[in-house]
Amino acid sequence: MQNESGHLTDKAVVTDILNGNVQAFAVVVKSTEKLVMQIVNKMTSNVDDRKDLVQEIYLKAYRNLASFQFKSKLSTWIANIAYNTTVNFLQKKKIPVTGIEGAIEEISHLNEHPEQETIKAEAVEILHEAIGKLPPLYKTLITLYHLEELSNQEIAVITELPEGTIKSYLYRARKILKDSIEQQYKNQ
Repeated sequence: MQNESGHLTDKAVVTDILNGNVQAFAVVVKSTEKLVMQIVNKMTSNVDDRKDLVQEIYLKAYRNLASFQFKSKLSTWIANIAYNTTVNFLQKKKIPVTGIEGAIEEISHLNEHPEQETIKAEAVEILHEAIGKLPPLYKTLITLYHLEELSNQEIAVITELPEGTIKSYLYRARKILKDSIEQQYKNQ
């Protein structure tokens, strides 16, 4: 069963895998790996931890595929597994998921240049650096909303947070970013 774009539907892929076609799981991995990596990379900094988490996420997804109920897209379900697995990992390591202590102070200073292109490139660099300094949850929400262009509803399914909480956290994350960047310009 294919959709309009010629891709197999989630139901067809899941049915195929559950009927014994283990190779079909590669299709799932390929179609979700960017999203999973975005979540894991934004929440963890250690490369080895990232690799372990991605393996654990796909192992959980494969083992629990029979419990997928098609209430959301398969990619959203796997993103939820990625998010929960990463949050659990951070909690076990006692790394704060929402702490904002020091996020503003850690932003490095901006070097001003007269050329317009250089200024624009630096602004983008500063923004990416500022996003990198956000607490893991805020960084993930900013990434899912602005880079992956997911709706608040899709993010709510992934994170199991209420949409109002997501809106609030996105607001706080944007405010931290704004304050950090303003502080950089004041320091110049």
